[in-house]
Amino acid sequence: MFSVPGGTTRRGFLGLAGAAGAVLLTSCSSGGTGSSTPRRGGTLRAVFPGSGAKETMDPHAQRQFVDIARHKAVFDKLVDLGETLRPVPRLAERYETNGDATVWRFHLRAATFHDGHVLDAEDVLYSLARILDPKGVDRRARASLAAVDLNRSRAAGKRVVEIALKRPNAELPSLLAMTGTHIVRRGYADPSKPVGTGPFRAHSFTAGRSFTGRRFDDHWEGAPHLDEIRILSAETEARANAVQAGEVEYAHEMTPTFARVVESNRNVRIIATPRSGAEGIVMKTDRPPFDDPDAAMAVKLLADRERLVEVVFGGRGVVGNDMYGKGFTYYPEDVPQRGRDVGEARALLRKSGALNKEVTFYTSTAANGFVDAANLFREQAAEAGLRVKIVNGPPETYYTDQLDKGLIGSHRTGATPIPTYISDRMLTGSPQNATAWEREDFDKEFRKAQSIVDEKERTQKYGALQRRIRDEGGLLLWGHPDWLNAVSSRVNGVRKAPPNTVHWARFDDVWLA
Repeated sequence: MFSVPGGTTRRGFLGLAGAAGAVLLTSCSSGGTGSSTPRRGGTLRAVFPGSGAKETMDPHAQRQFVDIARHKAVFDKLVDLGETLRPVPRLAERYETNGDATVWRFHLRAATFHDGHVLDAEDVLYSLARILDPKGVDRRARASLAAVDLNRSRAAGKRVVEIALKRPNAELPSLLAMTGTHIVRRGYADPSKPVGTGPFRAHSFTAGRSFTGRRFDDHWEGAPHLDEIRILSAETEARANAVQAGEVEYAHEMTPTFARVVESNRNVRIIATPRSGAEGIVMKTDRPPFDDPDAAMAVKLLADRERLVEVVFGGRGVVGNDMYGKGFTYYPEDVPQRGRDVGEARALLRKSGALNKEVTFYTSTAANGFVDAANLFREQAAEAGLRVKIVNGPPETYYTDQLDKGLIGSHRTGATPIPTYISDRMLTGSPQNATAWEREDFDKEFRKAQSIVDEKERTQKYGALQRRIRDEGGLLLWGHPDWLNAVSSRVNGVRKAPPNTVHWARFDDVWLA
């Protein structure tokens, strides 16, 4: 067995006025010492891109960042991701596996749920069963945790849970750190009554509008500095106006244009985290013309990546090489950067029969820059002889709709381990396989890679899989952006952290001056 040790006011509100999305802001008084020493008290208002009625307090059905931030306030995971995308213990203070990574044992912390129930192994087993329940609606982590053998998993003590697997998997801790894996109290069934072990108790929630959480003094990691956190939903312009006006203290996912606007604003600062995900284009490889790898390669060669990064990211990012995870563990840094070759792209379009054919580009305002990137790509594609028709879909359902709509579409992801990204998006049956790329031999090789206990050998195997995606798949990843969040000068303790990692949206760590 090997083990992994443990690691580590002003009040107001913002809401949305119906479907029109108008922002209603109330004025409020300010106060504070300006000290960098943590100070207890106050309410912090954080605003995120919203997804309307689709928002949920079910931590196993989360999809949008606003949901994930709310769930992070109320619930905890066994394991989370550190800045290098390696797993770090949370509710599990340590964990260990047998020699072939088929059985994992997690030792739980002395954590308490908001209703006074003390966390135990049965809560973990119940959470896994709920995630894996085939009748459950929209269980984000079900496919990635499909190898968990619930029948053989067991409580090996009050605070020790043994998770058995149907096949070896050296990546189980990372998979338990992905979105949709929070631990709930056994018997939890009603998302409208969330009870977790997180730093804030749920007080109120209205989908598409707001959530309020209040400090949980008995949190296992210590009580938050704040009295209260309000997590709100609003579109890009509303977020920008609110943080500049001092009506909120934290605005998530801001545009490069906004970052330039507030450069000289002493009341707002930008927290920029480099290379915090990826943005690109997905092509449906199960239908013409992109069932022909030559047509998909043509798209990869016609894209002007430098121009896309310059325009869409405002230069705040680096070009991508059609492989996810630049700078993260398992990324093959030795692969030459793919460049633009319009002549070769045209030749491949002609060879595949796609030259001068029209393809539908399905995009949306679901994420900043999607529509701008689609329009710029249309211009670039025309130079190589590919006609692109842009169709805009509703932001609330875009990520689900795009699984079926459009021959090509906008794509982005936050930070996640490379094996999790592949599991989520590149395997037969993956829940977010927007490229419809299904190859049984690739699935088999990926499972082999997961089972390799030796990290050096496993890294080589993942590198080979990444190269295959790059050369054969329907994924054009043209850039890796800086992640831009805006905070009030009154806020202290916000760290640079990629989305979906342990210190992202850690409102229990921050305090108001």
